Amino acid sequence: MGLDDVVPMAAPRAVNNRPLWLRTLHQWHWISSALCLLGMLLFSLTGITLNHAGQIEARPVVENRTREMPPALQERLTEVAADHRAAASSDAAAPKGPELPVEVAQWLRSELTVDLRGREPEWSQDEVYVPLPRPGGDAWLRIGLEDGVVEYESTDRGWISYLNDLHKGRHSGVAWSWFIDVFAIACLVFSVTGLLILKMHAANRPSTWPMVGLGVVVPLLLVILFIH
Repeated sequence: MGLDDVVPMAAPRAVNNRPLWLRTLHQWHWISSALCLLGMLLFSLTGITLNHAGQIEARPVVENRTREMPPALQERLTEVAADHRAAASSDAAAPKGPELPVEVAQWLRSELTVDLRGREPEWSQDEVYVPLPRPGGDAWLRIGLEDGVVEYESTDRGWISYLNDLHKGRHSGVAWSWFIDVFAIACLVFSVTGLLILKMHAANRPSTWPMVGLGVVVPLLLVILFIH
């Protein structure tokens, strides 16, 4: 077999020639970017809508419903209210108001399609008031202890308001709060690893550091010159 018959060996892939720390850096960068993708799109879009909130007209849709509670449930609710007032009067530090009885909550859910789980009612002398805030809207429920009349009002401000409230974490619950924290950490990882990768390629890309400096200087100048 001559020299011409020798099959040359394929060159190893470039990625395998990289040091372990460099491969790890790129891996952390693309993983964090994947985790941030949807969040970055959402928060970028809502950043624009929030910045122009005064120019985006919202048309709230208000819904009102009224029901009369069955006498048995009204009596049960009155008993709970009396027990709460007695406990509050006997203790200088008034105890936290009780939740609505299970049977009352179930009736409200079937009649008004209102989920009261995790909601804290506010008890007074003649009524029970339950605030029901949510992203993109608001709602409240009032139950008269004397007449058993239930009043429910719901306000829907539209999907733009809904997304804006998600951006701010307004009335969005514990799970969304955790998501915002994880998303913020992923953004930090993405930004720091991106900066390190920029540093590695800066020698071959003369415009790297001027662009980075521009991204730092412009916001600072805006703050110093135009925000007082």
